[in-house]
Amino acid sequence: MDTTIRIAGIIKESIVDGPGIRLVVFAQGCPHRCRGCHNPQTHPFEGGKIVTIEEILEMVKKNPLLDGVTFSGGEPFSQAQAFAVLGHRLKEIGMNIMTYTGYTYEYLLEESRNNKGFKDLLDVSDILVDGEFDIEQKNLLLPFRGSENQRVIDMNKTRAQQKIVLLPL
Repeated sequence: MDTTIRIAGIIKESIVDGPGIRLVVFAQGCPHRCRGCHNPQTHPFEGGKIVTIEEILEMVKKNPLLDGVTFSGGEPFSQAQAFAVLGHRLKEIGMNIMTYTGYTYEYLLEESRNNKGFKDLLDVSDILVDGEFDIEQKNLLLPFRGSENQRVIDMNKTRAQQKIVLLPL
């Protein structure tokens, strides 16, 4: 079981990275390297620092104001199993999980057939923001995303209805 995660950093309280007050964990390492990326310092896989899942859990437990935790990046699916383990532990203490990814949901669903980490991280995510940032479609007025091509998917309804259901924003 993965018990550590390589992170670029943590924001202890955010109101712009998902609904409610959230702790945000930024994954270190990203294969997408989108032009105009908001977090280019997260791209190198060898950067950042290694933290334990327990350290992150303790941060969350210390803040009773939190509504959930957001996995951002970098690319959380590059460390999918570790983020899935963290997500499962966070759900045990009542947190909801929002995950950002440069991959599309369709790609992740296909790949999850042969990649347990992808499947587990999809399964633990309540909200998924999918798709690479596209500077040509940049729109700073969109809630929780940076470009028009990205979707905010309600994963619980998507799983129940077996079709993509967008979160009404």
